[in-house]
Amino acid sequence: MAEGAPLQLMAHGQQAPIIVTALMGPADFAWADGLRRIHFPAERNWLPAHITLFHHLPPSGEPEILTRLKRLTSAPPPPAMLSDVTNLGRGVAYRVNSPALLLLRQELADAFHGMLTPQDSASPRLHVTIQNKAPVEQARALFHELRAEFQPRPLTISGLAAWWYRGGPWEEIRSYRFRG
Repeated sequence: MAEGAPLQLMAHGQQAPIIVTALMGPADFAWADGLRRIHFPAERNWLPAHITLFHHLPPSGEPEILTRLKRLTSAPPPPAMLSDVTNLGRGVAYRVNSPALLLLRQELADAFHGMLTPQDSASPRLHVTIQNKAPVEQARALFHELRAEFQPRPLTISGLAAWWYRGGPWEEIRSYRFRG
């Protein structure tokens, strides 16, 4: 945490965890976020479209997280593809295939080894969620609709971002754009 910065707390007094995401390029973000606004239950759609890399990093790691994100984005953006549509049971997502992005994530995971939650220690399945927490029948219908028209295609990864999580909409700490 930056010197003199206020302690970031959740509503019940605990320190807020940090989420790390990959950012999509403007056209890909507009497309994915548009689908999310249409298909995600409105009362639960607090977030824009995103690709989560870590769900819960320790708040004490903020300075190191930001330093590492800045360094990782000093390189060109990692190539990525939307590779498939996946059924989440009560939702639908597009799978993201990016070995280079997974390598960047692994570098961060190695740096925070021993501080990762079981979810963040597991092998990641990168994706962009379009719908979640919907009735099963509605999710199944959307899956079949999106799958019928799906063609794999490139996805632009434009940066990395860190966010405070306090139980509702995320609060951006800092985002960094890839260079090159």
